[in-house]
Amino acid sequence: MIKKIKWRNSIHFKIPMLFIFLLLVSLQIIGAYFIRQLESDLISNFDSQMSLNVRFLENSVTPVLESENQEEINLATQNVLRDYIGGDFLEVQVIDAKGYIVGINDQTRQSMVGTKSTDRDVQQSLLLESDRKYQYLDEERNSRVLKTVSSIFSPTNPDEIIGAVMMESNIEVVYTQISEVVQILVSASAVAVVITIFLAIIISQGVARPIAEMRTQTLAIAQGNYSGKIRIYGNDEMGQLAETINDLALKVKDAQETTEAERQRLDSVLKHMSDGVIATDRRGRVMIINNRAVELLGINQEDAVGKSIMKVLNLDKTFTFRHLLEKDDELILHVENEDDKEDSTLQGEFSIIQRETGFISGVVCVLTDITEQEKIEQERRNFVSNVSHELRTPLTSVKSYTESLQEGAWKNPEIAPSFLKVIATETERMIRMVSDLLHLSRMDQGNMELEKEYISINDLLSHILDRFDMMVQSGALRDKNYQIVRDFTKRTLWVDVDQDKITQVIDNIMNNALKYSPEGGTITCRLMETHNSVVMSITDEGMGIPRKDLSHIFERFYRVDRARARSMGGTGLGLAISKEVLLLHGGRIWATSLENKGSTFFISLPYVSFEEEEWS
Repeated sequence: MIKKIKWRNSIHFKIPMLFIFLLLVSLQIIGAYFIRQLESDLISNFDSQMSLNVRFLENSVTPVLESENQEEINLATQNVLRDYIGGDFLEVQVIDAKGYIVGINDQTRQSMVGTKSTDRDVQQSLLLESDRKYQYLDEERNSRVLKTVSSIFSPTNPDEIIGAVMMESNIEVVYTQISEVVQILVSASAVAVVITIFLAIIISQGVARPIAEMRTQTLAIAQGNYSGKIRIYGNDEMGQLAETINDLALKVKDAQETTEAERQRLDSVLKHMSDGVIATDRRGRVMIINNRAVELLGINQEDAVGKSIMKVLNLDKTFTFRHLLEKDDELILHVENEDDKEDSTLQGEFSIIQRETGFISGVVCVLTDITEQEKIEQERRNFVSNVSHELRTPLTSVKSYTESLQEGAWKNPEIAPSFLKVIATETERMIRMVSDLLHLSRMDQGNMELEKEYISINDLLSHILDRFDMMVQSGALRDKNYQIVRDFTKRTLWVDVDQDKITQVIDNIMNNALKYSPEGGTITCRLMETHNSVVMSITDEGMGIPRKDLSHIFERFYRVDRARARSMGGTGLGLAISKEVLLLHGGRIWATSLENKGSTFFISLPYVSFEEEEWS
């Protein structure tokens, strides 16, 4: 149904009004400029004419004013002023240097001759020796008057003023001429407006007819009727538009069918994507949510449908739906899982469903679980940060001591050896760190090959502890009074391991036990077996490990007491390497600790019991 258009909104009204408006604006601009210019020219011409009259009168009365006989001055001046009676001259006065009127053109006011002028402009002109000119409205005559007061100077002495001329001219005649011209211009404008209205009505009818037909046809297309055609009246822009709409009617049906098919395919893709997918309407209410999205968000599908996507994603406190539409970057969502599961990190990418007209009909959100990627990325960042920090400390020391040696410290036999010792120590520390990092890198890449062989773990552990017994009984550790206690099972345990790698693990733990044990401390080493494992434990009586740090000690570069660990030369990688080595063997390592009591590290290796005869 075509809605009726009000007359003031119709194109039949708007086009004539547009033409009239443009014409009036043009006439207003042209008329204002023309009248302004005409007024300026007429007033300028009138002013120039009056200025000539004043100059001529000055030249005529100058010889008269130089006379000493007052009666001759009055008579001669009156004769001159006879030429200024009538016309545009309202009043002309000649005043001498003392301010007395010596002549006036108005015959009815001859009694003023010989009296002193009371005109303020004349008095200021004589006093200041300057001319004055301005317009004013004479209420008695009800007309505008141009008043000119000019000083007269002696021809023999230019600095001596001998009188003044006051002339009032009727300038109203100029404004009368301007008013007559304005009336003519208004009359011509009225005729032009009438002609413009007539032409505009004819033009609007020629434009409105094809537009009305186009409107009817487009409404029919919107209702699904594509059979009608618009009549083409000419080969102009309107005709081209009508032809375009006719072509549009033939193509809209196919486009609509194609759009419907694409929509159905899109629905199918959304439902079967491996990532979580949420589709909303234009107000942000959830219309479609697939099973993967339900699983990632930990919600029920029935509760999510019809609910705002901002509440489903827990974004209503930080964003509005409009902000979500305007945001180009993806969002990182943190989902708290129940049942003591690790919290999930989701990446949400939002795509606006927009028609060709620009109308936004909804949003599609794709959720990807990036929990593992974020965890790996965080570990990578921490690793790079730790490596940079750990390498910077020894490098700074080496640089500082090297600069001191370069500046002349090498000449001092007392401090130069200690400086070189520090440089060597820090260099060895960096070499150990790089070597440990290479070991970890090979393990991470799976390039570490184990050279396994069956060995007696009893003999291996005894051999390692014998070496540490020698260390604590000699050298710098002799005064520490450390004791190493052994508690081994009587049964010989054979395991299939890489002897060098396991030795490295036990060395790392024993070195840590010695570092953190107090003087006179006891280190207890035990060896036992379970039904499928060989378990070694090493217990010290050191400061212990706080509970909050216990689960992190096998992470790379993690230190409970960083300052003390660095001072003892540790790289922070020993326990991490030990963990990786044992994982390659199918074993594991863990620790228990009590603060200020000591720590115990456990090493577990796979073990299969067999009789000694089978080995033989």
